[in-house]
Amino acid sequence: MTTEAGLKEKLLYVWPYLNERSRRVLAAAEAKQLGRGGVSLVSRACGLSRVTITKGIRELANEDESPSVIRIRRKGAGRQSLVSAKPDLPAMLEELIEPSIRGDPESPLRWTCKSTRVLAKELTRQGCRISHEKVAQLLRSTGYSLQGNRKTEEGSDHPDRDKQFRYINKKVRKAMACVNPVVSVDTKKKELIGNFDNKGRQWRKAKNALRVNGHDFPKPSIPRAYPYGIYDLGLNRGFVNVGTDHDTAVFAVASLRGWWRHEGRTLYSKVTELLITADSGGSNGYRLRLWKRELQKMADEIDIPISVCHFPPGTSKWNKVEHRLFSFISSNWRSEPLRDYETVVRLIAGTTTAKGLAVVCRLDRRKYPIGCKVNDVEMAKINLVPDKFHGEWNYRIQPSKNT
Repeated sequence: MTTEAGLKEKLLYVWPYLNERSRRVLAAAEAKQLGRGGVSLVSRACGLSRVTITKGIRELANEDESPSVIRIRRKGAGRQSLVSAKPDLPAMLEELIEPSIRGDPESPLRWTCKSTRVLAKELTRQGCRISHEKVAQLLRSTGYSLQGNRKTEEGSDHPDRDKQFRYINKKVRKAMACVNPVVSVDTKKKELIGNFDNKGRQWRKAKNALRVNGHDFPKPSIPRAYPYGIYDLGLNRGFVNVGTDHDTAVFAVASLRGWWRHEGRTLYSKVTELLITADSGGSNGYRLRLWKRELQKMADEIDIPISVCHFPPGTSKWNKVEHRLFSFISSNWRSEPLRDYETVVRLIAGTTTAKGLAVVCRLDRRKYPIGCKVNDVEMAKINLVPDKFHGEWNYRIQPSKNT
């Protein structure tokens, strides 16, 4: 005969692995096997009430219901959900999360970081007790998720924006078909030189992160690096001139001149024209007289016409040098403090991609004074021929002796 102690020891082994329904059914099976007095004996051994065990016996006797669909509790049991008890809860939450669109612009959370804990606190203040976990669950169920900002707004679009893109594409294809060099140029973001934080992460031994300065407030005495990039669209090659003084138009054209002398004239021995694609602003902006004057000097030196196509204002991210060269440079030196100019040059020169990008980098310590002006007389001497389509964006500078 089964003793209470023996039964208690038997059930003790499996009890922690069972849920509420499994415990009820197991206790009922043991009670049925014991016969008369079995319900009381099992109740004392496992701690379940006689009512619960009797309910389990009824479930075992119900042949119409499959064991796989037997509910742990009867339908409708348990605490009522917050949404059922307060149907307007989703609307209340939405008014808090989007106050400037659907709610009151004077909402107390209008100028507050809307974390789930802050939202839960505000809903509780309005009479709806709720946890921050439930707030997160409700937000996800109604189509919300954690979102950052997306850089898409470019200001007012020029009416000929798309036409200019198509025009540039047409000129680039034509130049590459003639085996003429096509380069995309721009200045990368200036970098502080020193033991400063550089965004990103890299594999290192655990708890062995590089130690950098706690603050990176730039003082005038802190040196800067100005990487000016020239990306060859046809050969997938990059040339970066790292300046140490100022990012001026003279520096920009000096970088172009350095690229031509170092590898351009060797790679393109039968060139008939150099095509440059550039942004509308900065040291190579289409309004900048100094940029055009320096290009005239370069055209005279190399005795080759230079054509320039500027991207429409506000569309600099479409410049090839940005995502074909600069993005890979940033990825290559992520989490690496740029402690000196040698580090900058080595990291840029070591940039490669799966598609075979090769980068040449040099350091330029020359001085490039700011504030240089080009008067009307000097401007008139520039042999500039504007294209028929938006001559302010698309133009050709002929060598002076070809005038």
